[in-house]
Amino acid sequence: MNFGDRQGKWVVDEVKVPDACGLSGFINLDGKRIGGEIVRESMSVMRERGNGLGGGYAGYGIYPDFKEHFAFHVMFEDDSGRRICEELLREYTEVEKGEGIPTRQKCEIVDPPILMRYFLLPKREKLESENLEPDDFIVQLVMKINTQVPGSFVFSSGKNMGIFKAVGFPEDVADFYKLESYTGYTWIGHGRFPTNTPGWWGGAHPFNILDWSVVHNGEISSYGINKRYLEMFGYKCTLLTDTEVMAYLFDLLIRRHGLPIEVASKVVAAPFWEEIDQKEEGDKLEESLRMVYGSALVNGPFAVIVGFSRGMFGLNDRVKLRPLVAAVKDETLYVASEEAAIRQICNRPDNIWAPPAGEPVIGRLKGDA
Repeated sequence: MNFGDRQGKWVVDEVKVPDACGLSGFINLDGKRIGGEIVRESMSVMRERGNGLGGGYAGYGIYPDFKEHFAFHVMFEDDSGRRICEELLREYTEVEKGEGIPTRQKCEIVDPPILMRYFLLPKREKLESENLEPDDFIVQLVMKINTQVPGSFVFSSGKNMGIFKAVGFPEDVADFYKLESYTGYTWIGHGRFPTNTPGWWGGAHPFNILDWSVVHNGEISSYGINKRYLEMFGYKCTLLTDTEVMAYLFDLLIRRHGLPIEVASKVVAAPFWEEIDQKEEGDKLEESLRMVYGSALVNGPFAVIVGFSRGMFGLNDRVKLRPLVAAVKDETLYVASEEAAIRQICNRPDNIWAPPAGEPVIGRLKGDA
């Protein structure tokens, strides 16, 4: 089987482990851009939480010269898929620039796919003919490429941000992509230890759609119902990894349905019915959310860090079955699986705490930052 089937040489035999994966992220609320080597350093102290079957990063603010363009990061199995994809991009978009993603060849990452990036805008006539807003148009285009173009996968599609991921340990992935050459105001990182899904390039974290990026530790036992629910809204889950639904759920709930992050969190990490039943009659928002968005409830143990254009937040499942720690130092919010990952890059935080189950810790850019 080939890369287009999300199998073959890009899939590594998985190893089972009940509780692993390392997460780390930070945002400077003033919009100050920080080098990618800092998030690499944070991830380096959690190497034992992964097994080398996936590592990755998301950086925000990294493409200031193309900040109004959608930045597609695409991996290809071969040149034939690349040619088909580029024809599709020329048909539907105006490509301002297309080039290979810079990589360092002499490192621990081996046998990479073809890695390209394209800075583009939807063609006006296509938006008008399909009666779509640019964001919805881009989501449809990503789904079209990922499901219909053999051996091709768009793994990043937001503005002024980018995903960098591979099969490997997080430090090696950072070195491979020359992460030290980028600066951004938000960085999130992930070190993977696959449990029920295979280790392959597309299955590494973060998962992304538009500017939503998700890194995850845990298991999503509701993947089947979440996937079917998302398919009702045009999302296609093709990446053999349960975390994919998280990125699409946040895009659906927050961008398309307009829910605040705090409310979307009560959908994804909804309280138990017995807790809801104890609420006063006039305080039944959570009951309404369960009734309307029951199929968007994410079941199973999880901790996630979510990046978006103007912020970052961390969230645990409703029982807090995976570790998550937060800290603040001056104008920077940190969230990670372990306190050590935060203290590695911020040894004297002003405050450090463990967010409660199901309650998001949110950092948002200030003003016009």
